[in-house]
Amino acid sequence: MIEIDRVTRRFGDSVAVDAVSLAVPAGTIVVVVGTSGSGKTTLLRMINRLVEPTSGTIRIDGQDHRALPAHELRRRIGYVIQGHGLFPHRTVAQNIATVPTLLGWSSARIAARVNELLALFQLDPAVFAGRYPSELSGGQQQRVGVARALAAEPAVLLMDEPFGALDPLIRARAQDDLLAIQRRFGTTILLVTHDMDEAIHLGDRIAVMDGGRLIQDAPPAELLARPASPFVEALVGAGDRPFRLLALDTVDRLVEPGGADGEPLAVGSSRRDALAALLWSGRRALPVAGADGTAVGRVTLDSLVRHAVRPA
Repeated sequence: MIEIDRVTRRFGDSVAVDAVSLAVPAGTIVVVVGTSGSGKTTLLRMINRLVEPTSGTIRIDGQDHRALPAHELRRRIGYVIQGHGLFPHRTVAQNIATVPTLLGWSSARIAARVNELLALFQLDPAVFAGRYPSELSGGQQQRVGVARALAAEPAVLLMDEPFGALDPLIRARAQDDLLAIQRRFGTTILLVTHDMDEAIHLGDRIAVMDGGRLIQDAPPAELLARPASPFVEALVGAGDRPFRLLALDTVDRLVEPGGADGEPLAVGSSRRDALAALLWSGRRALPVAGADGTAVGRVTLDSLVRHAVRPA
């Protein structure tokens, strides 16, 4: 869906992005990580031409993104920034309706889309449609920001540190909301973050940038198991790698027959959470319960430790 082909951006004598090539397959989430000044935000902003590339080519669904006037291109691409960027003088409904209005949608179609998205983000249209951003919590504002970006049904969604201003509990909920929405609509997402845990949780692939260059582009498990450079290894955290590897999968495939004492784990729990529960309880095994609460077996500390070992 997005093809970045040897793209470079210079600001005077400074090279912000240096000959980066990256492919974002349709219907996937690719997360770009790196330290401050690595070029990740500049790379993102070149896709919707908020920044123009100095050289190289960017194609969206096979078409050079310069084939359209910049303002038309941006109406086809959802864009979410940290702090939501809502218009303070417009209601929630008016904010979400921004791009559909510019595209000339009918009032009935706009109203239906606004109500659909508010309901999808668990914001009752009767309660929230007429409110202003100042009347919302930070988490609600961020959800409205994502809803606005999705309003015109874009095939591509760009997100720049979208959850950086949220507290940890709301941030985790917002990440799960995004995954659910992405699965429902099949949207192609390119997301920038400095948070490696967020990247591992959300990304089908993770692209690591440093000094304007793309250092590694790989699925999370491969990035953790085989970092391409000392920089990538430091970024993923040598001491955290076993726990991050466990966070990539759930306990369902590790359930074995038998019972155990203690508070049951949900079958959809991450292996990392299961390990934490075992360590905290001081037990060698804990029961696992299905969606209906019925015990389906147990998971053991030994099994989890074996799966935390670096893949061969």
